[in-house]
Amino acid sequence: MRIVIKNARLAFPDLFEAVQFNGQGPFSYRCTLLIPSDSDVKKEIDAAIKETADGKWGAKAPALLEKSKALGKICFTDGNLKDYNGYADNWALVTSRKDSDGAPAIIDRDKTPLGKGSGKLYSGCYVNAIVDFFPQDNEYGKTVRSGLVSVQYVKDGESFGGAAPVTVNGFDDLGFEEDEGDDLA
Repeated sequence: MRIVIKNARLAFPDLFEAVQFNGQGPFSYRCTLLIPSDSDVKKEIDAAIKETADGKWGAKAPALLEKSKALGKICFTDGNLKDYNGYADNWALVTSRKDSDGAPAIIDRDKTPLGKGSGKLYSGCYVNAIVDFFPQDNEYGKTVRSGLVSVQYVKDGESFGGAAPVTVNGFDDLGFEEDEGDDLA
């Protein structure tokens, strides 16, 4: 099931280069989306997870979801259970995309592509995202996971890492002078 998530806070973004989780397993792109606990978006995600589980496991779905939640093996968890900046009073949706499936679409507000050097996507900014929910039923367990499709920058937010976002605003355009010499004093 695919949904569009609007105005989520971005955390732990690995969006421009595929990485391994804890240095193991396949390479993937990933991020965490922080969703306010009292928001309609949280209700929409809960409904998508329930619908995905019901579609796969039917009457067994509620028990499987409870077990997944208790073990911390589901894509959507209570942020109050984590000791990370920005997680309090939010729910954390962990979403990823296999490197073999190609990079997610990463765009600016006006839908132009964003590159790694843009400085716009950092832990703490606000984004929209498109994600797919799917059942996991393999040797690693039964649960619901989230697949990352695309991310759109929305606006700046306070950085969770403490560093301000990269910007060139505030500089004057000095142009170019032919006879500047080596004297910078």
